[in-house]
Amino acid sequence: MIRHIVLFKIKDEYKHELPQLVEAFYGMKGKIEGMLDLQAGQDILHSERSYDLALITVFDSMEAFQAYQTHPVHLPVKKHMHEVRSASVACDFTF
Repeated sequence: MIRHIVLFKIKDEYKHELPQLVEAFYGMKGKIEGMLDLQAGQDILHSERSYDLALITVFDSMEAFQAYQTHPVHLPVKKHMHEVRSASVACDFTF
């Protein structure tokens, strides 16, 4: 299995969209073959090192993870995140 973790810093002018961004992530849940789980949420500590949003997904295989990258349900979310983020970091690992 593959766990995919992404943290996003959101541009100040889009921070009011944080709840809708989390909803958009959850809108993908159950709609992408091979995605076994999805969790998302806003940062609650707002510390100096905090990112604004986290997305954690689990895939049953590397093939499912790769298919997710171009899946029609994921593409509009991905496109919008590229517009509203100022930075992101990711970690992907097997378990």
